[in-house]
Amino acid sequence: MDDHLEQEAHRRGYQIVAGVDEAGRGPLAGPVVAAACILPRGYQNSDINDSKKLTKAKRKRIYEQLYSDSAIHIGVGIVSPKEIDQINILQASLKAMILAVANLKVEPDFLLIDGNTLPRTRQPSAAIVKGDAKSLSIAAASIVAKEERDGIMRELAERYPNYALDKHMGYPTKAHMEAIRMHGPTPIHRMSFSPLNQYVEVNRGEPSGNK
Repeated sequence: MDDHLEQEAHRRGYQIVAGVDEAGRGPLAGPVVAAACILPRGYQNSDINDSKKLTKAKRKRIYEQLYSDSAIHIGVGIVSPKEIDQINILQASLKAMILAVANLKVEPDFLLIDGNTLPRTRQPSAAIVKGDAKSLSIAAASIVAKEERDGIMRELAERYPNYALDKHMGYPTKAHMEAIRMHGPTPIHRMSFSPLNQYVEVNRGEPSGNK
């Protein structure tokens, strides 16, 4: 993957371009996490790709490379399951992106954002559909967001051991659905998501799970 989208932004006069992506829109449990990455001009790393196309080992290695390079600036934004239920997953994803950009130590003047909906940022931005397969900085952000979220889910797996959250990362696998059926949802489950919203309707109670 090359940095032609970043170069195009530079040709238009922008000096500091950040790629932004999120991870965790689809799971039934856990937060949505976004990352913003500013790569130095001319940065090359042929291993960087859409995080979904990388093995776990390769993704982790690139993640560590990105954080160890002082010329790369990274910001992360996290929105909780409770807030996801309050504002919906689209708005939560956009908020996580805004937080990720705000948490950059260097302020960008242009954003390349994965997807077809732009968050309300003060910087000009461009929505890039499947941007994690087209933009080097968005792909880097996708790797960071995925690794950060997976780390959170591994921590939550220790707090809620009956759900194997470190295996499926909160996605609605057969094992995850069976665990919910047996133990009920937890406070980190997204109760506005189907079929969990049906669980609330039937049981007329708050999430239970492991306290």
